[in-house]
Amino acid sequence: MKKKLNIGLIGCGFMGRTHSNAYRKVSNFFDLDYKPVLKTICDRNEEKAKKFADQWDFESIETDWRKLLERDDIDVIDICTPNNLHAEMAIAAAEAGKMIICEKPLAMNTAEGKAMVDAVEKTNVANLVSYNYRRIPAVTLAKNLIDQGKLGKIYHYRANFLQDWTIATDLPQGGDGLWRLDAKEAGSGVTGDLLAHCIDTAIWLNGPIKEVTAMTETFVKERQSVTSGKVEPVKIDDACAFLARFENGSLAIFESTRYARGHKALYTFEINGQNASIAWDLHDLHRLSWFDHRDEGQTRGWRSIHVTDGEHPYMDKWWVPGLAIGYEHSFVHQVADFLEGLATGTPAAPTFRDALMTQAVCDAVLSSAKNKTWETVQYE
Repeated sequence: MKKKLNIGLIGCGFMGRTHSNAYRKVSNFFDLDYKPVLKTICDRNEEKAKKFADQWDFESIETDWRKLLERDDIDVIDICTPNNLHAEMAIAAAEAGKMIICEKPLAMNTAEGKAMVDAVEKTNVANLVSYNYRRIPAVTLAKNLIDQGKLGKIYHYRANFLQDWTIATDLPQGGDGLWRLDAKEAGSGVTGDLLAHCIDTAIWLNGPIKEVTAMTETFVKERQSVTSGKVEPVKIDDACAFLARFENGSLAIFESTRYARGHKALYTFEINGQNASIAWDLHDLHRLSWFDHRDEGQTRGWRSIHVTDGEHPYMDKWWVPGLAIGYEHSFVHQVADFLEGLATGTPAAPTFRDALMTQAVCDAVLSSAKNKTWETVQYE
């Protein structure tokens, strides 16, 4: 019989939906020792929590997240809140002996992140940070190819994450819908929101980043605050671009903006190695582009690998070859890996400590942009 794992999820927003959907589906497709139970949804807005519980079949609601920690029937605290709440909630959850899944980025800054790492390592509770793009099958396949040495020595890494939803000058900042524009809740703009995904993937695929030099820009300097009703300075970065050098000697270019008209969520990366290159595009997420210089000259060229076959990562759990899956499935894979880690004693990555590396790069990027210098990433 499968062991039940009771979930206490905090937050009824977009990420609350993706995580809830993953918990509901994972046991239908993955044969695991643990079965998640949607026990309690927590939101300070009681009406919102009740509606969410009804839609996603949570058994109960709470309006105070601290009460979740007091309950013996909650095993996992899943934090899907604005960034400024991550540290307090995670540290308290660890002290209460609860397992923790936390949305990205780990924290507002590296100092907060270190406190979170200390808390989970002191109490030895299972922990995971939700960098879901690792678990898109094509991205996992890229990881496998790199680890097998197919690319040879890696020379270049480039990534971008482009959106266009904040261009309107009359868009307010703050509140449930627009907290990502308020530095008090988000910590940073595109650096912590979008580039954090790119950085996490890059470290996973290509190893630690050694140093960075960056520039940022805030295009709309003032916006009306949803909270105060007043026009206040905008303190998040609307756009960020930075150069980086990995510890393995390869060079990198990263770019992110919310001011790229025509792009809703364009996340791409390309990696160039001595023998081969790979490229991936979120808009065509089930395909991995591959170029191998060792191919016969007359037929050498970029090929498109349709990552839907049963021998591809995760795909044996889904449909027949040729039928693609999508964004939501990366969260199902995340839950499956977390549950598998509980059963085997091998923690799923990225753990809080893993995610602290991404946090350190984000801090170095923001410091570099402020000081107009090269910055060495301080991992410890």
